[in-house]
Amino acid sequence: MKVAKFWKSLDKEKVQCVLCPKECLILPDKTGFCAVRKNIGGKLYSLAYEQPLSLAVDPVEKKPLFHFMPGTNVLSFGTVGCNLSCKFCQNYEMARSAYFEVEKVSAKNVAEEAIRRKCSSIAYTYNEPTVFFEYVEAVSRLAHKKELKNILVTNGYTQEKPLREIVNFIDAANVDLKGFTEDFYKKICLATLKPVLNSLKIYKEAGVWAEVTNLVIPTLNDNFEKIEEMCAWLRENLGRETPLHFSRFFPSYQLGNLPVTPLETLEKAKKIADKYLDFVYIGNIITEKCENTYCPKCKKLLVARSGFGIIINNIRRGKCPKCSHLIPGVWS
Repeated sequence: MKVAKFWKSLDKEKVQCVLCPKECLILPDKTGFCAVRKNIGGKLYSLAYEQPLSLAVDPVEKKPLFHFMPGTNVLSFGTVGCNLSCKFCQNYEMARSAYFEVEKVSAKNVAEEAIRRKCSSIAYTYNEPTVFFEYVEAVSRLAHKKELKNILVTNGYTQEKPLREIVNFIDAANVDLKGFTEDFYKKICLATLKPVLNSLKIYKEAGVWAEVTNLVIPTLNDNFEKIEEMCAWLRENLGRETPLHFSRFFPSYQLGNLPVTPLETLEKAKKIADKYLDFVYIGNIITEKCENTYCPKCKKLLVARSGFGIIINNIRRGKCPKCSHLIPGVWS
């Protein structure tokens, strides 16, 4: 447990968290919406500090990040708690659990574990990492000292002030853009869209390598007009070089009644996105060529992938070996 950052005292007892746009008003001995930031004696504490629920080694492609140090491994970890409540959450056991104490793991031990397991980066993932901001910061600063990279897998639902602080020690982010209407965010995620779009702009402005994931859910966010609006917004605000991952939905949590996303829907979404963005991928399904990276100028195959594995990597010094076109990303 550690005194949290980003809160203010309203009187001798009540506090207000200003980490995320929910700005929870928290009474004594209560937690905010995320379940891991608690008012104790008129101060806000992070219960998740040094309390990882899961530690595992993953390929970086699993985050998914396709343009960031391909073929390397990352040490992934997360805690309990989340500031959204998505009805389709695949990690709801962690994200929506009430806080419970687990074995303490110091920031130093996390960084050392990453080196021991021969990882090039540490990924803050599984649940929303900004709710354990203080832990992310402590691990990230140590990781940089040990020449490890830091990856945030995030819903982007963060206030501007803490986000502008966190980008100082994050190298890459995958932002889950869950839909492109306020109605979808309100009804399905108990959140709002505008702060997520603002976060994407801040990551871009700060020079953090950012990729975007959009889970395509039948009947809820698979409207092709809205998908096109989303792609146009990404091009205008982040640039056509921003990788976009369309992910296949499988029934889960509170949306077990919905069907799996048809491949045809994902392929049509990709065809729309290809008009706006240079690097569009389809995930959560094995498809021919849809996980590969091609040169946007000469169409040469640059990176061939199967599942989360790299089969071919032709990129040389960040460029296409055929036409020397610069391929955006962090390649080593």
